[in-house]
Amino acid sequence: MLLIIRQNAYEETLKKVAEDLKGYVKVVVDVRRNILSAGGKLHVDGEKLLLQDGSRQADLWGGGIDFETGEIDLDSMINLRPGQGNASREVLDPNIRKAIETIIRNLLR
Repeated sequence: MLLIIRQNAYEETLKKVAEDLKGYVKVVVDVRRNILSAGGKLHVDGEKLLLQDGSRQADLWGGGIDFETGEIDLDSMINLRPGQGNASREVLDPNIRKAIETIIRNLLR
C-alpha cells in the first residue's frame, strides 16, 4: 500500500506500507515539506503521488528502510540528477542525506 505520511505513523500504518515488499519499505522524501510517501514497489509511484500532492521534483529523493534491521538506504533511480549535482542513484550530498534520514526516522519510527 502506498501512502503519504505527514506525521509520525502508527503501527497499523507501518504494517500496511510494509506489505508490498515484506518489511522493506520504499520511500520518497520531500525534504522541503518534511513528508514522505511510503510503500509500493517502485519509487516512481511514490514520486508521482507526492508531485500530485504539490511537491516539487527538486525536493524529492528516494530510498528505503528495512523495518527488521532499521537500516536506511538512499539508493533509487529517481536520485539520478546530474543537473542538481547528483550523478548517482545514491544521494551524494551529506546535508540532503542527513535531512532524508531524519525525516524517515521521525515519521516511520
